[in-house]
Amino acid sequence: MGKQVLLINDMPGYGKVALSAMIPVLSHMGHHIYNLPTALVSNTLDYGKFDILETTDYMVNTIHVWKELGFSFDAVSTGFIVSERQAKITAEFCRTQKENGSMIFADPIMGDEGTLYNGITDRTISYMREIVKVSDYIVPNYTEAVYLAGTQYQKNGIDEAGADALIGQLRSIGAKSIVITSALINQQEAVIVYDSVKKERHILPFTSIPVRFPGTGDIFSAVFMGNILEGNGIVESTRKSMDIVKCMIQKNKDNRDKFKGIPLESFLGVLDE
Repeated sequence: MGKQVLLINDMPGYGKVALSAMIPVLSHMGHHIYNLPTALVSNTLDYGKFDILETTDYMVNTIHVWKELGFSFDAVSTGFIVSERQAKITAEFCRTQKENGSMIFADPIMGDEGTLYNGITDRTISYMREIVKVSDYIVPNYTEAVYLAGTQYQKNGIDEAGADALIGQLRSIGAKSIVITSALINQQEAVIVYDSVKKERHILPFTSIPVRFPGTGDIFSAVFMGNILEGNGIVESTRKSMDIVKCMIQKNKDNRDKFKGIPLESFLGVLDE
């Protein structure tokens, strides 16, 4: 039985990232999708030139209309947040939805490889922490996890004790179940998983394919969310997401224009395997 799912993220004019990556995946998995764009972005940022239209006023008005229409959501997912005001609005909205019984997923998109994206401020991070507090699952990359936790980025990676410390710091700001992608544990690429129900930490190693596509994190988040909503456990859902992303990259690694992301509508069949 499909769930009513709201995705809060940006919408690209061209390229399979953010909403244009997540909607096909979750729709294919049988869910009923609402989307609330945080921004309209001309194309994926990889092209080097782009335009962004912030849609905060539209978000506020849409939330008001949906409230009047009595729309409700089984799950809400947050992604790219453009401004401090938007982060505050999203945090308050998620808090309200949580009180109404929604499951909250947050991908706190703020940076990568040790640095924050342009426009991300300390206040944005503090509002992201508010979203984290009301989330059932957070899916930051290692950089974002470090900034949320207020600790130092380790360029050469961390060991298992470091992973446990980072999980502890994220839990201290209110995080529940945690999936940290793009981590380096004992010099091995890995995903760190913390199951808040079983109180267990897992390290899931992987070997990356040496090719970059924008949007793979969004595919990961969508597959993960879909699996959790189907009742699968966090470790199983994470493994499935890792496998799907790897499979899609493998099938597309020779594509000429990688900047547009993976043309995933042609590969949604891998979700059924």
